[in-house]
Amino acid sequence: MTATLIERLTATLRDVPDFPSPGILFKDITPVLADPALMRDLITAMVAPYLGAGVTHIVGVESRGFLFGMPMALQLGVPFAPARKPGKLPWYTDRESYDLEYRSDVLEMHTDAVGAGARVLVIDDVLATGGTAAATCRLIERLGGNVVGASVLVELGFLHGRVRLAGRDVHAVVTFQA
Repeated sequence: MTATLIERLTATLRDVPDFPSPGILFKDITPVLADPALMRDLITAMVAPYLGAGVTHIVGVESRGFLFGMPMALQLGVPFAPARKPGKLPWYTDRESYDLEYRSDVLEMHTDAVGAGARVLVIDDVLATGGTAAATCRLIERLGGNVVGASVLVELGFLHGRVRLAGRDVHAVVTFQA
């Protein structure tokens, strides 16, 4: 990953104050999605640390994790599975509750999304407090998978989300400390 990619990303990401609630500074990735060359480079940077890790499945976290996870799954030639909000998946599901910096939530996955021994890479856009990523990891493990790591576009380092992912490999393309 080059400094140029980080510079391009930080120049393209948009800060939205008080979204989705007062006091939150939201990192909007929408402008990144509008730049195909930047998206290509970003996907390459997000998957690169895991090329030799024996990943057998990608799990993308609703909903922005889908945007990055599916192209990564195609690049690796492995299945993609979504971790979704309750009631969005049409098959048998398992669920995991978790806390965010501004509310509580639940994620669900199909019970057959990852099999026993699957080597799973978790993908999301932002690592904040780590609640969503940790819940996704617990859910994958309950379904029989092994979490290889988590790869994100942005890490909000000042929220210490890596603490909830202690002992797991976490890769962020860009980290903000304040």
